Amino acid sequence: MLLARYQHEFIEAGCDEAGRGCLAGPVFAAAVILPYDFDHALLNDSKQLSEEIRYELRIEIEQRAIAHAVASADNVEIDAINILNASFLAMHRAIAKLVLSPQFLIIDGNRFNKYRDTPHHCVVEGDAKYFSIAAASILAKTYRDDYMKQIAWEHPEYDWHKNKGYPTIKHRETVLRIGYTPYHRRTFKVSNPQLELF
Repeated sequence: MLLARYQHEFIEAGCDEAGRGCLAGPVFAAAVILPYDFDHALLNDSKQLSEEIRYELRIEIEQRAIAHAVASADNVEIDAINILNASFLAMHRAIAKLVLSPQFLIIDGNRFNKYRDTPHHCVVEGDAKYFSIAAASILAKTYRDDYMKQIAWEHPEYDWHKNKGYPTIKHRETVLRIGYTPYHRRTFKVSNPQLELF
C-alpha cells in the first residue's frame, strides 16, 4: 500500500521523470501535490500499469491534485549536461510551474540537485511507495509518450509510436543503418543488436 506523504508538517510535492534510458526525445518530469488524505486503489509506479490505465489515471490525477505540472529537457540539453542533470533540470522546471509552491519535495531515486532552498528527500523506488511520486510518474510517462507519438510521424522508420524512443532492437538497427535524427541523443551509445547474439 502506498503512503500519502513522507512528512506531515509541510506542503509536499512528489517528483519523478520518464525517458532517461531513451536514445531519442526529451526527458520529461512531473511534480504533483496531492490532498493530505489522498488514497487510490490503482495508483502505482507507471511501469507496473498498462497504457490504458495510465491514461485513465492521468485524468483523475489532474482532477484531484492540488497542483501538478509537467516539464522537459530536450536531447540537445541532455547531450550538453548529461542525462542525470537533464532529469534534475526537467524536475526543477516542473516544480517551478506549480501554482502552489511546495515546502518539501520527495524525489524518486537516490540523487537530486537541490531546488532553491526547498528541503527534499530522495526515495529509491519512490514511485512504488508514495502516491505523489507515483502520480508524477504517470504524468511524466504519459506526456512523454504523447510527445513521442507526435514526432513519430516525422520519422516513422524509427518506430517511435511503439518504442517511444527506447533502445529496442529495431530502433538501434535503424539508427545504425540510416543514422540519427535531430531528436536523437548523440552522447548515447547505440550498440549493434547483432552483437548480443554471441
